[in-house]
Amino acid sequence: MTDATTSAPQTRIHYQTDPSRYKHWKLSFEGPVATLAMDVAEDGGLRPGYKLKLNSYDLGVDIELHDALNRIRFEHPEVRTVVVTSLKERIFCSGANIFMLGLSSHGWKVNFCKFTNETRNGIEDSSRHSGLKFVAALNGACAGGGYELALACDDIVLVDDRSSTVALPEVPLLGVLPGTGGLTRVTDKRKVRHDRADIFCTTNEGVRGQRAVDWRLVDAIAKPAQFQQTVAERARKLAGQSDRPADAQGIALTPLDKRIEADALHYRYVEVAIDRASRTATFVVKAPDSVQPGDAAGIQAAGAAWWPLQMARELDDAILEMRTNEPDIGTWLLKTAGDPQAVLACDAVLQAQGSHWLVRETLGLLRRTLARLDVSSRSLFALIEPGSCFAGTLAELAFAADRAYMLALPDEPERAPRLALSELNFGAYPMVNGQSRLARRFYDDEAELAAARASIGEPLDADRADALGLVTAALDDIDWADEIRLAIEERVAMSPDALTGMEANLRFASRETMETRIFGRLTAWQNWIFQRPNAVGEKGALKVYGKGEKAGFDWNRV
Repeated sequence: MTDATTSAPQTRIHYQTDPSRYKHWKLSFEGPVATLAMDVAEDGGLRPGYKLKLNSYDLGVDIELHDALNRIRFEHPEVRTVVVTSLKERIFCSGANIFMLGLSSHGWKVNFCKFTNETRNGIEDSSRHSGLKFVAALNGACAGGGYELALACDDIVLVDDRSSTVALPEVPLLGVLPGTGGLTRVTDKRKVRHDRADIFCTTNEGVRGQRAVDWRLVDAIAKPAQFQQTVAERARKLAGQSDRPADAQGIALTPLDKRIEADALHYRYVEVAIDRASRTATFVVKAPDSVQPGDAAGIQAAGAAWWPLQMARELDDAILEMRTNEPDIGTWLLKTAGDPQAVLACDAVLQAQGSHWLVRETLGLLRRTLARLDVSSRSLFALIEPGSCFAGTLAELAFAADRAYMLALPDEPERAPRLALSELNFGAYPMVNGQSRLARRFYDDEAELAAARASIGEPLDADRADALGLVTAALDDIDWADEIRLAIEERVAMSPDALTGMEANLRFASRETMETRIFGRLTAWQNWIFQRPNAVGEKGALKVYGKGEKAGFDWNRV
């Protein structure tokens, strides 16, 4: 497990898996309905020291969940509704494993919560954009992170067996907050009245039966004898609202061709080089290097090797690898390489074929991957140099960056880098606050957005890109090396804590959504609480849980 105080993990965490290696989930399919059943192996944790009892989970459980969701999205386009349930008797999920949290470093806890947040946001993203609907079939007690998983679904059905409840007991039981958006989804999504939410979030016992329906904590209850039938009926009803194709052929998500070295990650279209002395990592994302299909049949035939899909999968994996396994590498330098026209040609196909199920799912993966970059607690600098291809979809990397520097070569126009926009830069890849990165950049100013849109397809040199406000600075070749070196050296010398807070505020400056509240306000408080003695001190609630001891609180209210 990664320790946030060391430069390298004791055991490297990998995010690539497949159903043949699952320890904790069972996937089954019946026509338009998939069942994703949780059956957590008690001895299947990522590291020794805790048992995953009562369907409690650690990062390994959620890595499998993330993979399973992508399998459904890409390999089973006929699926319209996913039923999320449990194979354990009288227990749905008891949430994140408390003993795992008690043993983990602060950095590990925070990154764990971030990944689980992203996975649950991804469920809602697929419901919103791809017509993939979700039913949480709570066949038993459902607490903490288990209820947060249910909250991410479109419909929640609770068994009415006089004992099964839904609960968010973190505040009274552990002295921390629900870490995966529970507080926010209860209010913003479920519209639970704030006084009832206050009671619900400060009681250990949870809420069951008709009261859970009346308080909007669940959508329906059913007696044990009718539970499966009720779930099936509601799943079919949701399936009827979906436009996912019934007769499409899925594509196999083949394993990524990936090579790991001590200071580098290598994929076909993504390279990451780590400079430990400067505490930086350089990401290079490459344009397609062969002719890409231009119609739906060709895209289907290319499958997982289609450039937009393969590149998105590789970039997503690289971001997760670096976030988890390299916590000391605080500044990421974003570069691209290849032919800008090849990227713009792919963008044109993505735009034209956007209604095709595989194209839509690929756009979804690109959207979620870029959003993962936005919420990474790393400084992001884009460097636009000769040989770059910050065009269309890949230009989003520059717009996601905290700063984008572009080299100006007025005396060598044939060698000068160019930046180019496509229609996809104007809404296809919204951040988690619903804004495009260009709209965020210009605070929705119509004139500035119109000027940028008028340049779609134009190869913009540094001065033109600077005039349109698309880059931070256009630097000539005399100043380039020194200016970039100084900017990076200054950045890595600053407090990582202060930078994380500053970047999160500036990246989501003008618009707030449920997702930004979860990532920003909630996780900022949780980050603080996770370090307080009331939670993690020797007598903190998280430390004494399960030991038969009473937590000892410092009553000073800060």
